[in-house]
Amino acid sequence: MDIHQIFESFNSLRVLVIGDVMLDSYVWGKVDRISPEAPVPVVNVSKREYRLGGAGNVLLNVQALGAEAIICTVIGTDSSGDLLEKSLTEKGLNCEGLIRSDERITTIKERIIAGSQQVVRIDTETDKPIFKKESDRLITKVKELIPSCQVIIFEDYDKGVLTAESIAEITDFANEHNVPTVVDPKKRNFLAYNNTTLFKPNLKELREGLKVEFNVENPEELKATVRHLKEVLNVKGALITLSEQGVFIDFQDEIHKLPAHIRSIADVSGAGDTVISIAACCVALGLPSKSIAAISNLGGGLVCEMVGVVPIDKELLKTEAMKLG
Repeated sequence: MDIHQIFESFNSLRVLVIGDVMLDSYVWGKVDRISPEAPVPVVNVSKREYRLGGAGNVLLNVQALGAEAIICTVIGTDSSGDLLEKSLTEKGLNCEGLIRSDERITTIKERIIAGSQQVVRIDTETDKPIFKKESDRLITKVKELIPSCQVIIFEDYDKGVLTAESIAEITDFANEHNVPTVVDPKKRNFLAYNNTTLFKPNLKELREGLKVEFNVENPEELKATVRHLKEVLNVKGALITLSEQGVFIDFQDEIHKLPAHIRSIADVSGAGDTVISIAACCVALGLPSKSIAAISNLGGGLVCEMVGVVPIDKELLKTEAMKLG
């Protein structure tokens, strides 16, 4: 499959994203005075904006690649949940798997910005695991959707939507239906993703998750650590993002380490979301491991050139991928 065919094939994919969706709120204004009530700046608001965060950014990246992104998550019935659902719908995302619960608050991260300076961030959230009845609803909905999807992304932000039990049941069901599972882990459930297809931690998550120290610049130590990870979790493959050191993949009986692309880094936030989205779509197409790593690595580098969290530009990625051959 050449680059043109790969990018054309992305358009036929249905990608199920399971995990923690949140709302990023930005409040812009200016400061002219200090409050008489306390020694804090008074921000005179000029603009508000809401963006999809957490697994929401993965949905946007999958959609930007041309695939259909389907969310499966649990959010609250609060006003933040209303805003989140509205944001998903306005972006044209499939909300079939969106479950709303009276027992849950919706995660919203509000950033107050005066001029170009962030004054404070206010997080309204819970990281408690969802109740069993909500988890059961989530699993039922996921099982309805899996047969029509080509790949599943577990997008875990440790906010409680995913539990060890739900991960195991969903993974078993996906494996029975030969639907690959690609994982973006966090700390709490790191060791719960047994029998998944491709596991994608970053370097910090790998060290903390396995509680190991190793020299990433020593190829043999890196290989041995990733081999150990694969054995512990019984996963088919691992894709490790190494920031300025590039990416490392051990998948399909092949091992590759690809250097980072030299770029003018403007903002690294959101790069991991882009990498997991591209990797999942490539896995769904059955691409060889080196191609999965190369295209994902390229996409992660490209979004780092943009300020703020932005989804990948498909045409730009395709153009750059063609240069790689």
